[in-house]
Amino acid sequence: MKVIILCGGTGTRLKEETEFKPKPMIYIGDKPIIWHIMKIYASYGFNEFILALGYKSDYIKDYFLNQKAFTSDFSLETHHHKTKFFLDDRKEIDNFKITFVDTGIDTLPGERILRCQKYIPEKDKYFMVTYGDGVTDLNIDALLKFHKKQKTIGTVTGVHPRSKFGLVKLFKDNIIDSFVEKPVLSDWVNGGYMVFDKRFFKYLKYGETEHPALKRLARKKQLSLFKHEGFWFCIDTYKEMEDLNKIWKSGKALWKVWK
Repeated sequence: MKVIILCGGTGTRLKEETEFKPKPMIYIGDKPIIWHIMKIYASYGFNEFILALGYKSDYIKDYFLNQKAFTSDFSLETHHHKTKFFLDDRKEIDNFKITFVDTGIDTLPGERILRCQKYIPEKDKYFMVTYGDGVTDLNIDALLKFHKKQKTIGTVTGVHPRSKFGLVKLFKDNIIDSFVEKPVLSDWVNGGYMVFDKRFFKYLKYGETEHPALKRLARKKQLSLFKHEGFWFCIDTYKEMEDLNKIWKSGKALWKVWK
């Protein structure tokens, strides 16, 4: 089954980083976040990816085309470019099968998904879609099993968002009882890990984001919500990038479901 990762946006709210590289290439530890996302899927056996590229796509292409050089020691003779790689010392070798699709710099996400349609084999009934900026300890197998049981065209993973602000808890007579620093809210939002059957392409339109298509599915009662109560973290600001790096460095990265 193919996994489409939306990688083409400009990430304007993270301009400190995205002025120079695309958002999926923001590093968490010593690897870009897109690598972490792909490792999550690959740990469940889903290692065939379609990267919907746009803004500064060369950075993503270069990283994977030259991953062998980035992850191993090597010798280079510059006169004729003869290279010897010392692969025995590599700590890990990824097994990703990647299709790189140039979906346009200013293209909206719904159209990006449409432009990937031709790279999904006819034999595949389902495909998955996610964004290039969020990690989770979601059980992908459970998500897919739920989607098949629901028999709807689409399933999105529902997660609890974290408040952007600290909240005030009141005691009687308008006396403040306590402060709660950016708590997790009880509402549900789309966490970005989605499954569709190929009928979804009929609901997408050129020049649109993915949201109108999801609303069309909802009106037809063809969109399910898989509730995920576990870890989920999306990078939208520089502070969130720093926070996710702190979690990674602490050794308590719950999204690291691979060995």
